[in-house]
Amino acid sequence: MIDQPDAVLPEDADRATLLARVFDPEAGGPCVAAVRGDRLVDLTRVAPTTADLLERADAAEVARSAPAGRAWPLAEVVGNALARRFDRPHLLAPCDIQVIKACGVTYARSLLERVIEERAKGDPSRAAEVRLQVQQAIGGAIADLVPGSADAARVKRILQAEGLWSQYLEVGIGPDAEVFTKAPVLSAVGLGAEIGVPRDSTWNNPEPELVLAVTSRGEAVAATLGNDVNLRDVEGRSALLLPKAKDNNASCAVGPFLRLFDAEFGIADVRAATIALHITGTDGFVLDGHSSVERISRDPLELVGHAMGDHHQYPDGIMLFTGTEFAPTEDRDEPGMGFTHRLGDVVRISSPRLGTLVNRVAHSESAPPWTFGVRALMTNLAARGLLDDTR
Repeated sequence: MIDQPDAVLPEDADRATLLARVFDPEAGGPCVAAVRGDRLVDLTRVAPTTADLLERADAAEVARSAPAGRAWPLAEVVGNALARRFDRPHLLAPCDIQVIKACGVTYARSLLERVIEERAKGDPSRAAEVRLQVQQAIGGAIADLVPGSADAARVKRILQAEGLWSQYLEVGIGPDAEVFTKAPVLSAVGLGAEIGVPRDSTWNNPEPELVLAVTSRGEAVAATLGNDVNLRDVEGRSALLLPKAKDNNASCAVGPFLRLFDAEFGIADVRAATIALHITGTDGFVLDGHSSVERISRDPLELVGHAMGDHHQYPDGIMLFTGTEFAPTEDRDEPGMGFTHRLGDVVRISSPRLGTLVNRVAHSESAPPWTFGVRALMTNLAARGLLDDTR
């Protein structure tokens, strides 16, 4: 997948405040850890979950300099994750008890692809024909619209009159963003893990995204990378099937690290980020794509406001997928059939200042089942004496 563990680190890792979760077989559970030089240091006695640590006003300072417990060689832990040596210390998704939320159709290009899915009824053989029709009819009309603006409302009236309105256009250029629950708490997979696509899906793709870590107060305090694996054939049949299209075993990948906001990296850097995607298949197929946050239709902090606030509270915070510009249309097999995953595809999602998230595609039914939930976490932390208020 990646031969050199250093390749998953941000290019400025020596100046970055990086938080991780390490599964330690000795402890039988996860440890909150920070990257310090070539080591991962254990901060679990300071904060038993990453959610606890992120709630602290001094989270970045704690990650950089708080007294630590054990330490692991960074290269070894990363290497174990990439090699899927899960009987040894390895990286997990860096989030834990935060709710995993996601925003959809936040870019004009991906918005058009959702409309295409809808009109093709999830049938990839019709996608090319429908794509041409949709782009000719509405592509130029929405490219530069500000969602919820008077101009967007005017375009909506025109498209409605022409019979071209769509539920995806409603959330793409209307006043309300699409926000949904991507995956259950603790179900996200991390670096090196298999990502799952159900066996019966015939049209699906990765969605490389920037992910914000948001506190219970609604403050974005860190960023990472994510793969919002999507079943286009399922969602295209009906938007009411979104949970089935989005939430399957191993269908949410996050990582490799949380980069905490500090003097070196903050929301301005998030807004300027580019997310790159590289897929290599066992059949020799190669696909490259990218998503530029500068072209997002709603500011990342605006998306946070749609997800939480007076209308909805999250006492443990959230991880918020902010959407993707990437929508693969290249044919992989037959002409006009577009792209879909095959077993064994290696998916690399990277951004220079966030690192690289690497996963391999498997069937959801055969990927390792999700077994470590909230009860298991609390039981494990209690047995380790980590829930004692006197710690």
